[in-house]
Amino acid sequence: MLEYLMLLAQQEDDNSLSFMLLLGLGCAGLFVLFMFIVLIAFAMYGKLWFQAYMSSADVSMMSLIGMGFRQVNSRVIVQAKIMAAQAGLDINRRTGTSTQRLEAHYLAGGNVMNVIHAIIAAHRAGIDLDFDRAAAIDLAGRDVLDAVRTSVHPKVIDCPDPRRSTSDVLSAIAKNGVELRVKARVTVRTNILRLIGGATEDTVIARVGEGIITSIGSAATHEEVLANPNRISRAVLDRGLDNQTAFEIVSIDIAHVVVGENIGARLQADAAEADTRVARAKAEQRRAEAIAAEQEMKAKVSENRAKLVEAEAQVPISMADAFRKGNLTVAGK
Repeated sequence: MLEYLMLLAQQEDDNSLSFMLLLGLGCAGLFVLFMFIVLIAFAMYGKLWFQAYMSSADVSMMSLIGMGFRQVNSRVIVQAKIMAAQAGLDINRRTGTSTQRLEAHYLAGGNVMNVIHAIIAAHRAGIDLDFDRAAAIDLAGRDVLDAVRTSVHPKVIDCPDPRRSTSDVLSAIAKNGVELRVKARVTVRTNILRLIGGATEDTVIARVGEGIITSIGSAATHEEVLANPNRISRAVLDRGLDNQTAFEIVSIDIAHVVVGENIGARLQADAAEADTRVARAKAEQRRAEAIAAEQEMKAKVSENRAKLVEAEAQVPISMADAFRKGNLTVAGK
């Protein structure tokens, strides 16, 4: 009995030793697998991670691995994060330009590098532009970097724009009927706050053109406009044409003014010619009516003459009939 108990104890010790051996082998296998995964990760993302680490860009290795699974271009995200960090932007994970926000913008189809360049340019120029607004502008289809550049360096727009119009001048007529052909240049800068939902350059050009034509049309003579072209600029600026647009009008300059045709005189000549034609038509109508009346009277005369002849023909017949009836006798018989 004692020998049986000793055999059971020895068997239990062997089982425990086997279990411990298998457990050790499993842990070693997991460690080897973990190290293999770590080596692969470092082989793929080690350079990017080290670059971000040395630049204090706050990009973890797990974020880089996650980008690979999410099919995000990790190189673009790391480069953008490094640029933001080196430019002194807020890269806080909660409120700043975080890795997660950059990934979300990339997955939404946005231009991450363009947004970062725009934020850096705005930061340097003292323009209040955070990542959320810049990303919204980019996703709206606007070039946010060009908008920031236009805010810093105003852009000159030709009115009318030869690229958008078949004519290179605006034609307006003063009250005295003289045509003026005008070309203006509008200096605008981007209004970041109204960039989303604001009207584009086409609206600004159309409004400025309308204002120029209205200003010239309200002038008594074309000489007033030629003597003081600045009145057009002042009148147009006072209308507040940049309301609800993505731009702020800095100035409107009249670059070209040429006297065109005397539209009023031509219209008066055309009106006189039209009146002459109307008078001729009425005279021709009266002449035709007179000729028609004359022909009608001639027809009536012919008709009356025929009736007279017919009446004269009835006289002998009536006399013969009277003779037969004895109602008419010859005198002296």
